[in-house]
Amino acid sequence: MANLDVEFFTGVPDSLLKQFCLCIDDNVPENRHVITANEGNAIALAAGYYLAIGKPPLVYMQNSGLGNAVNPLLSLCDPDVYSIPMLLLIGWRGESGVKDEPQHVKQGKVQLDFLQVMDIPYEIISKDDSEVEKKITVSVGTLKKENRPFAIVVKKGTFDSYKSPSLTINDRLMFREESLEIILNNLPSSSIIVSTTGKTSREIFEIREKRGQSHRQDFLSVGSMGHCSSIALGIAVAKPDRKVVCIDGDGAFIMHMGNLSTVGKLNPKNFYHILMNNQVHESVGGQATSARFIDIPDLVKANGYNDVFYTDNEQELTLQINELINRAGPNFLEVLVKPGSRNDLGRPTVNLADNKSSFMDFVQEK
Repeated sequence: MANLDVEFFTGVPDSLLKQFCLCIDDNVPENRHVITANEGNAIALAAGYYLAIGKPPLVYMQNSGLGNAVNPLLSLCDPDVYSIPMLLLIGWRGESGVKDEPQHVKQGKVQLDFLQVMDIPYEIISKDDSEVEKKITVSVGTLKKENRPFAIVVKKGTFDSYKSPSLTINDRLMFREESLEIILNNLPSSSIIVSTTGKTSREIFEIREKRGQSHRQDFLSVGSMGHCSSIALGIAVAKPDRKVVCIDGDGAFIMHMGNLSTVGKLNPKNFYHILMNNQVHESVGGQATSARFIDIPDLVKANGYNDVFYTDNEQELTLQINELINRAGPNFLEVLVKPGSRNDLGRPTVNLADNKSSFMDFVQEK
């Protein structure tokens, strides 16, 4: 990329781009590689860099994040507006003919049509593509010449393995799954639970399976990253007599933090927000989030939550879960955990439509 005059990188990590993202993270200075809260932020940040330097940046993302990027792509960077060039590197989840999770299938199916409708030219690259370098060179040349965004769509398995230095882990902390076990043990059986995308929902599913419990009280947000708390808030507003618990992750929490102010405004007494904070995007490679630089309890309190708790150990967690759930909300608990999960961690095996139906029946119960 340096040979093509592309020196600034920003975006949201993706599992298909994991090796690329890790390599960039290790080899590009912090002031020229920024992991943003969401993909729209990345497009705007890249645009600002171009306006200051005049060199085209690279923005990376999973295709599920393209929706977040649409507004600045079309109302800021489009040739009919400010005509800002940048290279988009997009991981193609849900590609036709490639087995993937349900939440990626439709996005993968419409991926190329989506780019065409937005009038964003693109190239597709794969591991067996002998013209990858040529395609990237032509793409950068085109975006410079035409002053417009240009996309490289990346198929699964394109990048070679890259070994990044191991994360420094505080062994004193609990793993997320250990914390979830404690949390589920201490929530009332009538609680309505909405859990975030990624490994949090996968672990909750497997805890229920291990215990022989039903999944009917859990809404697993397998997609829609960053919107878990909004889903939970909608339920809390509609069912003010039921306790609604949102179990969030730091990457998702940061992605759409604006909902904190909506929670504060509505002030639902039955809303309980738990943040599992391991300070990394674990599901897609372990790249750092900005959570370590934020005073999350103060931020949440400033947005109008009532009681805000923090813990990093098992003993306090049991006490604070009970404090959290037995006081009038909206309340918040940040649980600092260490990155990592079981190697044999599976994925939800229930049909999502069936899960929705049984969950709605549970919510309707008195």
